[in-house]
Amino acid sequence: MEPTDVLTVSEVARRSGFAASALRYYEEQGLIQSARTSGGQRRYRRSVLRRLAFIRAASNVGLTLDEIREELVQLPENRTPTKSDWHRISAHWRTRLDEQMAALEALRDKLDSCIGCGCLSLKQCAISNPSDLAARSASAPGAAYLPPLLRRQAARGR
Repeated sequence: MEPTDVLTVSEVARRSGFAASALRYYEEQGLIQSARTSGGQRRYRRSVLRRLAFIRAASNVGLTLDEIREELVQLPENRTPTKSDWHRISAHWRTRLDEQMAALEALRDKLDSCIGCGCLSLKQCAISNPSDLAARSASAPGAAYLPPLLRRQAARGR
């Protein structure tokens, strides 16, 4: 790496908005890479900022770290990704976003009558939980009647 093409951990953290601990975690997970100085300090290529922006956007869309890793593997390691590279790996996001928007709209439209928790605190549940069937069902803990995309385990804030 050229000296002008490298950033320290603190520079990457400042510019990306990720904590240094998140950078180390993402490196452990194989999402980003660094080189080491003779003193063992991490140095990142500037292109890591694009990868980190992708990680932020992908996690906001709802991709898991495993899914993000699968997408990042498709990016070139020896050059900065192009617009076409980004377009190719993010093409399926539209479907994902459409599904999430539909799930959120369904929640919004039923929110005043039930949020899918099965609590039976309302006389008539719009999502329907007669005789508290949700309590006897081991199929889904928590808000069992929410659309599946809204029941997913939230990604950690790394």
